[in-house]
Parts: sequence; structure tokens; C-alpha cells
Amino acid sequence: MPSSAVRTFTDPDDYAAAIRQGTYELTVTERGHFTAELTRIDLHRLWMQRFSDNLPRISHIAGWGGRAVIAFRTQPGPSLLSSGVEMQPTSIVRYSEGQNYYRRSSGCASYGSMSLPVEEVASISEAMAGFDLGPPRDAVLVTPPPTAMARLQRLHAAAGDLADQAPEIIANSNAAYGLEQALVEAMVGCLGRSEAREDSVAQRHHELIMRRFRRVVEENPGESLYIPEICKEVGVSERTLRMCCQEHLGMGPKRYLLLRRMHLARRALRQGALDATSVTAIAMRYGFWQLGRFAIEYQSLFGESPSATLLRQSE
Repeated sequence: MPSSAVRTFTDPDDYAAAIRQGTYELTVTERGHFTAELTRIDLHRLWMQRFSDNLPRISHIAGWGGRAVIAFRTQPGPSLLSSGVEMQPTSIVRYSEGQNYYRRSSGCASYGSMSLPVEEVASISEAMAGFDLGPPRDAVLVTPPPTAMARLQRLHAAAGDLADQAPEIIANSNAAYGLEQALVEAMVGCLGRSEAREDSVAQRHHELIMRRFRRVVEENPGESLYIPEICKEVGVSERTLRMCCQEHLGMGPKRYLLLRRMHLARRALRQGALDATSVTAIAMRYGFWQLGRFAIEYQSLFGESPSATLLRQSE
């Protein structure tokens, strides 16, 4: 049954948990009061999301299988990169099925996504497009004609407005079907006449390195990882790892790992009970042995002390 929801957030973890993906991990990289809005729209076969968040951050996305996914900016703004490639307001990213990748922003970012079941895309390709619309082997950045891109962005925005102001229209099966068909036609119009940006051999190699890097991080979620050990596991030099992280994350691996552990510690503090845990126990669980330095870094990033976070959750 068609449905929609518009939600606002002030906590990055809650925002990440609400996003429809396989998994979605969000690491805010600068201090500030976090705000975000997420619009989710399910028509019949077409799923849509609209995102807006205000702080620089790094997201790691593990996409779902079985669906063909595209993403694009809905408004101009500060730098927004996917797998190290700048997402322009005039371009669309076509993702491979179930792709894992990093997306990072340098400030306020507004963007949207659309997805269809792979088998639905195959039938559309045969009936409407005359070319293969299925997920590519690797992510591809395409640039549609300006008029086609503008039409897709207008329809996507109109669907978002309906979800916010008149959700009963989206809930109507006939209306949802008509909107879905218009959006699918607009998507085909963009992808069918677009210019693809070919990924270089170096870029694909860097993506492979970052997938290995991510695997090492996930296999050691609470440990202090040291760069020489990571390089050995990934199979690259420290210089190459630093270059790839700078390209995909906008920072070196050491800084990213510190920020990620900070967010994991904050999540544990938010979920903890004052009578069952302590700041010291949580800090040490995530490899922060210098408690004074941990408290200073935490205060700088989140605007409150670790003890204040734990106390607030226990009240």
C-alpha cells in the first residue's frame, strides 16, 4: 500500500537508523547543533527518499540487494561526494546492486534517491528505454540533458511536497500509480539521453582499498586500530591509504577512526544507565585510555561532557 512519512531529527544516530538502506552509519565531523529531515515515500514499486542535513559528515552506506538505485542532489550547496566523486546538481549517480560506499559532505546537503526492483527495471528497459537500465557493475556518474534533469527534480520535489502537505493523496492507490509512472518516465528520460563519466582504473582501485579498509574497521568495532596494522591488513602503503581516505573521507584514516570511535562512545553513553555503567568503562571500551583528553575531545565535538550525556539518558 502506498505510504509516506516526513520526520525531523536532532540526533545523528536516530537519523541514520531511519534511512532505508541495508546499513547506514553516519559520523558528524564538525561541532554544531545537528538537524535533519527525512522524507520517505513508497509508491507501488518505486521507493523514494529525500534527505536534508546541516553538518559536515561522513556516511558509510551498504545498499540493499535486489533494487536498482539512483541518487542526485535536490538543491545546490557545499561539496557533496560519493565514492570520492563530486555530486553536481546536474548529475545522477547510478549505483551497483548492493554497493558499499562512502558519502561525505562539507556542510548543508540536500539530495534524493529513487529505487525500483531489478526485475521491474528489466521490463522497463525492454518496453520503454531500448537500453539496459539495470544496476551497473560499478557506480556510474551520468549527466542528463538539462531539461530532463529539471523535470525529474521537479517531480521528485512535488512528491516530497505531497508527503508533507497532503499525504492522503499519496495513500490513494490510483494517485500513487499516476505519480509513479510520471517519475519512472522522467528517470528513463534522464538515463536514456545521458553522458556517462567513465571511472578510471585508479578510481576503481581506490574504491577496492576503501572496501578493504571498511572491512578491517567493522571487524574491530571497539578497538584502537593502528595505521601500520591497517595497512598490513589492507595490503597498501601508509601513503596510499592516506591518499584514498583523503579522497573518499576528506581526512586521513587516523582522524576518521578517532571520530568514529567518539560517535560509538556517545551512542553507548546515550543507551547506558547511570547505575549500570560509567564514563570510564565506556571510554575504555572504545580505546580511550587518557580520560582527560577523551573528555576534552568529546566536549569539543558534541558540545557537552560525557558525564552529561550519560546523566541525561538516566533521568
